[in-house]
Amino acid sequence: MNDHLQPHHHCGRFRETPLTRRDMLRNVGGGFGLLALSSLLSKNADAAPAPHDAAQMIASRAMMANHHRGSARSVIFLYMDGGPSQVDTFDPKPRLRDYDGKPFPMKTAPTQFNNDGNTLASPWKFQQYGESGLWVSDLFPHIATMADELCVVRSMTSDFSEHTNANYFLHTGSGIPGRPSMGAWSSYGLGSDNNDLPEFVVVEGGLVPPGGLDCFSAGFLPARHQGSIMRPRGDAIADATPRDAFDAQARKRALIAQLDSAFAHESNAEAVDSAIRNHELAYRMQAAVPELSSLDDESAATKALYGFDAPDEATRTYARECCLARRLVERGVRFVEVTCPRTNADRWDQHGDLRAGHEGNARAVDQPIAALLQDLKRRGLLESTLVVWAAEFGRTPFAQGSNGRDHNPFGFTVWMAGGGARGGVAIGATDEFGYRAVEKPYKIHDLHATMQHLMGIDHRRLTFRSGGRDMRLTDVHGVLIDDAIA
Repeated sequence: MNDHLQPHHHCGRFRETPLTRRDMLRNVGGGFGLLALSSLLSKNADAAPAPHDAAQMIASRAMMANHHRGSARSVIFLYMDGGPSQVDTFDPKPRLRDYDGKPFPMKTAPTQFNNDGNTLASPWKFQQYGESGLWVSDLFPHIATMADELCVVRSMTSDFSEHTNANYFLHTGSGIPGRPSMGAWSSYGLGSDNNDLPEFVVVEGGLVPPGGLDCFSAGFLPARHQGSIMRPRGDAIADATPRDAFDAQARKRALIAQLDSAFAHESNAEAVDSAIRNHELAYRMQAAVPELSSLDDESAATKALYGFDAPDEATRTYARECCLARRLVERGVRFVEVTCPRTNADRWDQHGDLRAGHEGNARAVDQPIAALLQDLKRRGLLESTLVVWAAEFGRTPFAQGSNGRDHNPFGFTVWMAGGGARGGVAIGATDEFGYRAVEKPYKIHDLHATMQHLMGIDHRRLTFRSGGRDMRLTDVHGVLIDDAIA
C-alpha cells in the first residue's frame, strides 16, 4: 500500500472527513485515476486540433496531472532492428585500427555463434559535427547535420544476447513475453490528446521484431492499450474506410452497445469494457485514419526532405514511415514506434558482410530520420516530442568469421533527441575497443525510467496490480540518466 494511503492514527476525538470521489481518484494508483478523468474531460471539451495548430495546442493546454511537469508529450521510438554496431556508428574507437586483423587483446565472453575472428576496425571514418563536436560515422551524413540535437548514450547494456529475449527486454523491461510494452504503459498512464486515434501506434515498414507482436502487447494492462499497427503505404489500417453509410453504422453500433451492456453484467466487465472502447475507437478511426494517412497532402518540399523519391526503395518506405510518425504525434498520439523497412541485408544483424549490410540499412534510415528531426523542429514539435533511437544490443569489436560482427550486450549506443533531452552530448563510455561499458554503465531499465521521467512520470509510481503485486515497466530497477535531462 502506498504510504500516503496508510491510515492515520489519532486520538479518536474527531471524525475523519470522508474522501470525495475526486480525492479518491487523486490518491488511488499514484493519482492516475484523476489523470484518466482529466483526459476524458479534456477530450469532451476540446476537439482534435488541426495539424497546423498542433504546436500551439501543446504549448497552451495545461499539463495533465502527471507526477511532475514533463517536457515530452509524445514519444517516437525508432527501433533499429537487429543491432547496429556502436563502433561503426556513434562510438569511434581509433584503437581498433592498431589491432585490425590481429587477435583481440581483451578477454571475451561467449557469443551467439562462437565463431570469433580477429579485431575488426570500422570500415567508416568518423567526423565531428555541430557546435558540440559530436562524433558521427560517415554512415549517417544526414543525421550528422542534427548532431547538436542528439543525446548519445554510449554505455547502454542489456541482460540478453539473443534477439527475441533482448527485444522483449527492450520493449517491455522483461526478457520473457507477456509484459506490457513501454508504449502500452505510456497509453495507460497518460492517455491521448486525440479521441479519434489510438494512444499507441506501431508504424510497420515491413519488419516485425523478433519476438513478434508481443513486443507491442498490452500484457496485463487493459487490452485497449495494445499497439495498433499502421502501414505507410496503401490503407494504413485494413478496412479503415467505411463500407456502409455512417447512419447505418450508427444503428449497428447502438445495437452492439445494448448487447455489450447486457453481457457486461454477467462476465468480465474489464474485458467487455475494453472491447466496447475498441469498437467505438474503430468507428471514429474510419473518419480520422484516411485523412491522417493521406501523405499526398504533404508539400513537395516536405516529401523531398524525407526522401519520398529517393532512388532506394527502402529509403522511400522509411521516409513515409517517419512522415506518418510526425503526423501521428502532431495529432496527439502518445507513443509511436517505427520499425525498419526491408533492405538488401538482414536487418542490422550483420554476422557477415558488415560493410554492405550496414550501408544498406543506414541508407534506408539516415535521410528520413534527419528529416523527421528537422520537420519536428521547424513545426515547434521537437521540444514536446522525445525521439529515441535504439536497438536490442550492439555488436562485437572483433569479427565473426572474417567480415561480420556478432551480438554484443555489454556496451552499445542509443540516442535521444527533443522532448527535454540534452542535445549535443555524449554520455558514458565503453573501453578503448568499444566492447564493454566502463563509464556510467546503464541498463534498458534506466532508459525506460528516463523516458518516463521526461514524459512527467515517476517510473516507481506508475504501477498496475497483477499477480498479487504492483507491477511497473522498470520492475524493481531503474535509475535516471541524469546527464541526459536538460
